[in-house]
Amino acid sequence: MDGFVGRGRELSQLDATLARVRRGGRAGRPGRALLMRGRRRVGKSRLVEEFVERADVPHVFFTASAQPTVAADLALFVEAVASSSLPGATLFAAQQPRTWDAALTLLASALPADRPSVVVLDEMPYLIATDPGFEGTLQKVFDRELSRRPVLLVCVGSDLAMMEALNAYGRPFHQRATEMVVPPLSPADVGEMLDLPPADAFDAQLVTGGLPLILDEWPTGSSLRDYLAEAVTDPTSALIVSGERALAAEFPTASQAGLVLRAIGSGERTFSLIARAAGDLPQASLTRALRALTDKRVVEVTVPLSTRPSRETRYAVADPYLRFWLSFLGPYLPEIERGRGDLTLSRIASSWTSWRGRAVEPLVREALRRLPDGLLPPGSDVVGGYWTRTNDPEIDLVGADRGPVAKRITFVGSVKWLEQRPFDAHDLGELLSHRSRLPGADDDVPLVAVSRSGVTADGVRALTPGDLLTAYRD
Repeated sequence: MDGFVGRGRELSQLDATLARVRRGGRAGRPGRALLMRGRRRVGKSRLVEEFVERADVPHVFFTASAQPTVAADLALFVEAVASSSLPGATLFAAQQPRTWDAALTLLASALPADRPSVVVLDEMPYLIATDPGFEGTLQKVFDRELSRRPVLLVCVGSDLAMMEALNAYGRPFHQRATEMVVPPLSPADVGEMLDLPPADAFDAQLVTGGLPLILDEWPTGSSLRDYLAEAVTDPTSALIVSGERALAAEFPTASQAGLVLRAIGSGERTFSLIARAAGDLPQASLTRALRALTDKRVVEVTVPLSTRPSRETRYAVADPYLRFWLSFLGPYLPEIERGRGDLTLSRIASSWTSWRGRAVEPLVREALRRLPDGLLPPGSDVVGGYWTRTNDPEIDLVGADRGPVAKRITFVGSVKWLEQRPFDAHDLGELLSHRSRLPGADDDVPLVAVSRSGVTADGVRALTPGDLLTAYRD
């Protein structure tokens, strides 16, 4: 694929921040800082590269790389600045600063004083891991030097919890930076990039997670079957290696968090079943691992949505791509690497329909939260699901005025994501039965059906993949 698709909202935010630098600031402090976070391989670096290219201002782009020592990081930083477009880049040609304080202070001298510039520190968590004092040093130099110059400092990181904490109360950089979250490309972006109809765009989202690096390998207009036939049989494809690299960077296979994540990825959703699948982990160990995974936003925790409190907690992998990778690719890398990707393809084909039916539900709920007013009953501020310990009933969609304990249920719905199988009278009867057993729902609560293949039953508000896709468009 050619060109840069999507990210209109993010580019506008970056442009607006740079415009504030151009306008200057109060008390002679035009400098601004921005903390950008997003999952690995979501396209943060590519977004910033596109931004500085369009902005056409002097800039330096430094990417940290988990060096073993501060000296090694500093050497790479000096090299990056010396080869940058900053007007004072030559200052670094003969310099070898031994501390970040000296390096960042020298950087301030290399910045232009009469026009805006951009400084990008990519993979900033690596710098903090190597030098715990880096955060405080950056704050000091920003306050004394960088904020006095017309510069936009962009700090980028994939560790979501760490990047979010940098701006928290009590941390050195508190209230000095704007925060920006870079999400995966939306199903609407994916459909536009790949020239796919709405239902197929959602399927592509489930496989790629909206990660640009993987989407770049998907030929425009190709079906899911054709793409998988090529990608799964190639051990070097981005579809195969991205998950392995992302997990290896944060959750090694032998670590407790890694074992728990793989257990959840295999389909286990409850505390007891996850513990069993992870090798009968003790309760305290499993609790710590789940806390680490949720803190990093890798696993999401959900509870039933109704007017009655519930402790039936469930866990799920938050990222669609990782859900697919952990289910179909990660456990079978040896057979893919020995040239038997055909076995993996066959396994995907036999399980795809049932797996997709559950995996698409979070995307549907997110789309419903984004729908413009009028397409759902008023007051539907929260969209979730409902289940009991025995999954009888298990309701795909519940709308409410608040969560997790609602005052008022606004709708009850079902997701049917099958080819050639519409939501019919039988499905309506099942949904009516489920509604009657949902705490807080009476016979007047509206019914919603989200169907890949249409709706033939009366008495429900029908939504198609096309309706959902409009919710993801800017």
